[in-house]
Amino acid sequence: MNTNRLSPTLAAALNAQMTNEAHNSQIYLAYASWASDKGYDGIANFLFRHANEERNHMMKFLEYILKRGAKVVVTAIPAPGHDPKSVNDCFEKVFKYEVENTTSIYNIVNMSLEEKDWATWNFLQWFVKEQTEEETLALDLLSKIKVAGGEKANPEALYTLDLDLGKTPDDAVLAQDVTVEKP
Repeated sequence: MNTNRLSPTLAAALNAQMTNEAHNSQIYLAYASWASDKGYDGIANFLFRHANEERNHMMKFLEYILKRGAKVVVTAIPAPGHDPKSVNDCFEKVFKYEVENTTSIYNIVNMSLEEKDWATWNFLQWFVKEQTEEETLALDLLSKIKVAGGEKANPEALYTLDLDLGKTPDDAVLAQDVTVEKP
């Protein structure tokens, strides 16, 4: 008896996204290691936490594929690429990868909608919200870095940013959660 509840195209897309989440985890690990090597312990801590978060996302995809009766396909992940050139470059790359990840998830959402796979569509809504948070957080960090001087940020501004990021929560306040009383 066939217990697979995912179409071949959705199973392939979900497996690819699982691999993408693993790759993003590796990117955050590499950037965290770079930041630590440069003495930015707060930034490293922030990035290490996000590496773990991306790994948790990978596991959510893995578990979902299994629970829908499809086959999990574990493949090699690409290398994370070159180290950032600066703190500004690091977070510009983080934002770029988050936008790419959002696009990938939206594509799977569209596939699930076209196939009328409402279970997968529902599963992916958590990731839609999560990606909104990730992009917002990355944009907020880029704004802070811009205020600190961007590529030309002085060591004192970077020190303050490093201290701040060590305490920055992992979640961002989303526009849909803002009210007049709680901006």
